[in-house]
Amino acid sequence: MPTPYRSYASYVAVGDSFTEGMCDDLLPDGHYRGWADRVAEALATEHAAGGSGEGAAENSGEGAGFRYANLAVRGKLIGQIHDEQLATAAAMGAELVTLAGGLNDVLRPGCDIDEVERQLGRCAAELRATGATVVLFTSTDPTRRMAGSTRLLPTILRMKGFVQELGGQDGFAVVDLFSAPCFDDRRLWAEDRLHLSPEGHRRVAEGVLEALGRPAAFDWRAPLPAADRAGRAERLREDARWLGTHVGPWIGRRLTGRSSGDGRPAKRPELLPYQPQPQPQS
Repeated sequence: MPTPYRSYASYVAVGDSFTEGMCDDLLPDGHYRGWADRVAEALATEHAAGGSGEGAAENSGEGAGFRYANLAVRGKLIGQIHDEQLATAAAMGAELVTLAGGLNDVLRPGCDIDEVERQLGRCAAELRATGATVVLFTSTDPTRRMAGSTRLLPTILRMKGFVQELGGQDGFAVVDLFSAPCFDDRRLWAEDRLHLSPEGHRRVAEGVLEALGRPAAFDWRAPLPAADRAGRAERLREDARWLGTHVGPWIGRRLTGRSSGDGRPAKRPELLPYQPQPQPQS
């Protein structure tokens, strides 16, 4: 269920590559756009127009520009998200926070799901203690689109239940991606099959706005129009390219203890006024 409508003057995004915006359109500064930037743009536009509902009067007016920070960094585990992002996010005192994490842990063999839930719950509680509205996410179901992912389903289902339990508390909202059939379509995913395509990011952004009580601009859960199915030979070539280009390097990083986010700063580390972005590069 969406939260009751309220206006927001500030937003902080916390998480990993999902929230960083991996594989969306590239902006002129070299960063990916991502669903969180899309949410910030919609809320900034609304805020500039004066908003409506609870909080609109005090949040509107000259000099009260909408502020946005994105602390997410690709490759981070949920414990790293807590240790590296939570104190900064809490200190910013934003009115809205999105929190997504734990899937990188789940993808690794030997995942300690009890510890993942403990850390995720800790993150959620610390962010909610600041007075912010906190938006959480269930994972999509990878088994309907990605071979070899069936082993992940019991853990993903457990995480889904945990997130929904957290989201039932006051001040939380949940975007249920698991139950949205559109995410079974590979066109919503990048070539690596782990990160969203631009259309996938567009739909997640709409899901967040809906969870925050905004009227739907479109049905983000709806399947895409039917497309011609690739032949068996083409699918085999795609699978081989995926294994060599994406799975191999991922396994290599796991074996050497490296992460794609090592040494990478957040793309928006400060809570600053959000300006409309230039047209993304294709």
